[in-house]
Amino acid sequence: MPEERQTSVVFASPHSGRCYEPAFLQKSILDAHLIRSSEDAFVDQLFNAAPLHGAPLLAAQMPRAYVDLNRGAEELDPALINGVRGGALNARVSSGLGVIPRVVAGARAIYNGKISLSEAEQRLTNIWFPYHKQLQALLNQSRETFGRAVLVDCHSMPHEAVRGVTRNGLRPEIVLGDRHGASASQEIVEHIAEVFEKAGFVVARNAPFAGAYITQHYGRPIRNQHVVQVEIDRSIYMNEAQIRPNNQFHDVRDRISQVVQQICQIDQGRDRLAAE
Repeated sequence: MPEERQTSVVFASPHSGRCYEPAFLQKSILDAHLIRSSEDAFVDQLFNAAPLHGAPLLAAQMPRAYVDLNRGAEELDPALINGVRGGALNARVSSGLGVIPRVVAGARAIYNGKISLSEAEQRLTNIWFPYHKQLQALLNQSRETFGRAVLVDCHSMPHEAVRGVTRNGLRPEIVLGDRHGASASQEIVEHIAEVFEKAGFVVARNAPFAGAYITQHYGRPIRNQHVVQVEIDRSIYMNEAQIRPNNQFHDVRDRISQVVQQICQIDQGRDRLAAE
């Protein structure tokens, strides 16, 4: 949290958690390195300037492989969890990427067999619901104080994800997702795109990522609650294979810190509402 809220913007990093508990690692058939392959490594560090500019930063501690905070609590995978009925599953759950993931990147299985429904429910109770309760509370504070809430949902993407995607002949380094205009006003998306471009990043919109559960669930422009998902090409700041920062990490973090500062100025020119 900042010392004082100075902006309607909230930053969140739901996939950068890296607290892998020994009991979870023992249950997995993956080693301690491979299990991190779905992690948005270091994204919380890239955006850690947010509180310095008056915005909260909500960063997950538990990893995506344990519970995926960018999925709905009902997205339970019957192929993984005993006691869950099959039925009409969405593509995410069918591919093993439900709220309790069955696989990590590269479709590598996390477990040899299934887990119990009670274990899945415990993960939701202890992690998923508290995270989303806190996220909605921060957005409510923004709306009460500034008349609107702007959530910047921060993620990273594998370099291969943008293979074949070009913007003016260049491969995008940043992909902004607003569910094709459904989750945020055009004014807000254009502001965020502009500040990333001014910082020297190649920016694309909605391809190949338009936003998942968080963007869809919280993006309610008609209620003055806007969400923009930010995907950063991992290769520009980290060694993907080794999962460690590369030589460009500090430069990219400094540029993103400038972006964060300018995004936090999005309310300039608007009348600030006094909190009740």
